[in-house]
Amino acid sequence: MNYDEVVSGLILELRRGTLIILVLSQLKKQMYGYSLVKALQNCNISIEANTIYPLMRRLESQGLLKSEWDTGEAKPRKYYQITQDGAIVLEKITKYWKEFSKNLDILLED
Repeated sequence: MNYDEVVSGLILELRRGTLIILVLSQLKKQMYGYSLVKALQNCNISIEANTIYPLMRRLESQGLLKSEWDTGEAKPRKYYQITQDGAIVLEKITKYWKEFSKNLDILLED
């Protein structure tokens, strides 16, 4: 068995599930995609732009994020921010995550 391959796949699955919480939590203030990538990297959470942009577009289509273009600079940028609905969803999934994580810690200690 190739343990590294199995572990790598499982870690990828875990990351996919938590990226939504991370993105929503960071977009309480307006940010563009690259600045979000950098903010996450500053917390040792690496994410590729080709992952973050489709995720933000999907969250926007679900009404959890809103966006607007800033064309005042030399390079236009699309800024994203959490919506009121997104804040409610973030609160609910954060509550679930904390409870789930607490129970997971208990199980892993045994």
